[in-house]
Amino acid sequence: MEGSKAFVKIPLDRIGALVGPDGRVKASIERKLSVGLRIDSQTGDIEITLMPTAQDPTAMFRAKEVVTAIGRGFSPEHAFRLLEDDETVLEVIDLREAVGRSQSDMKRLKGRVIGKEGKTRRIIEELTEANVSVYGHTISTIGNTDQVEAAKEAIRMLIRGSLHGTVYRFLHKKRRELKKKKMELWETPYKSEDYSRET
Repeated sequence: MEGSKAFVKIPLDRIGALVGPDGRVKASIERKLSVGLRIDSQTGDIEITLMPTAQDPTAMFRAKEVVTAIGRGFSPEHAFRLLEDDETVLEVIDLREAVGRSQSDMKRLKGRVIGKEGKTRRIIEELTEANVSVYGHTISTIGNTDQVEAAKEAIRMLIRGSLHGTVYRFLHKKRRELKKKKMELWETPYKSEDYSRET
């Protein structure tokens, strides 16, 4: 495991965000995950090397996800959500699958997801608690599986041409479902055998 490498390519205009002021973001990723990042600012190629001190067998994968997230337009702060727990995931929707390489169609779809003055994206984020980034030819989400699934479905509805009002109603319904699920999770009583196993 030690010394193994992974490679990611990110857009050149995202290199600055990955490095951060005075190299702080790069250093933070390296410290948190016991990896080394070698950044080629001419090509956007990132080489990730696992350090001998790495304890976490998923460190390489997690480092790759954080770098990819920053490359897809997320702020480092939002990308670091991926390190909070194993439930947090990154999902990337490639708009080229919906419209091919038509720049005008891509711009139109991105506009539908962002909404006027960012309203639609803000509503998706508020109601699902996922983070959404619209960047280049992709729309990406970060959150737990339920949050990401809800956000992704809303985004797909918009891509397919659903009215914004329809999508907002779907999101409000999902919000209620997610809240109910969370409440049920908190309210589930321990069974007596669970206690006996722990003692």
